[in-house]
Amino acid sequence: MTNRKIAGIITTIIGLCALIAFFNAGMDTPLLSWPLEAYLGVAFTIGWLTSMPTFLAYLIAALIFVLIAVSLYNLGSWVYGLVAGRG
Repeated sequence: MTNRKIAGIITTIIGLCALIAFFNAGMDTPLLSWPLEAYLGVAFTIGWLTSMPTFLAYLIAALIFVLIAVSLYNLGSWVYGLVAGRG
């Protein structure tokens, strides 16, 4: 595994943890329940704002988290490439 991939994975983990912490700020839920609460909160918001079927709201919420993870991975590997001079 190259350093560029490791930088992308670390960026993804830190970014998703920060996003989940942002969604759960001020809530009294236990720390282990935060990822599920963030996912359900996004699915509820999508379903409530668009009044689409429940299964589609869950699917879009999962797709949003996957797209955020992929974009954070690409951002981390790109920044590592800039810092390491391999642009």
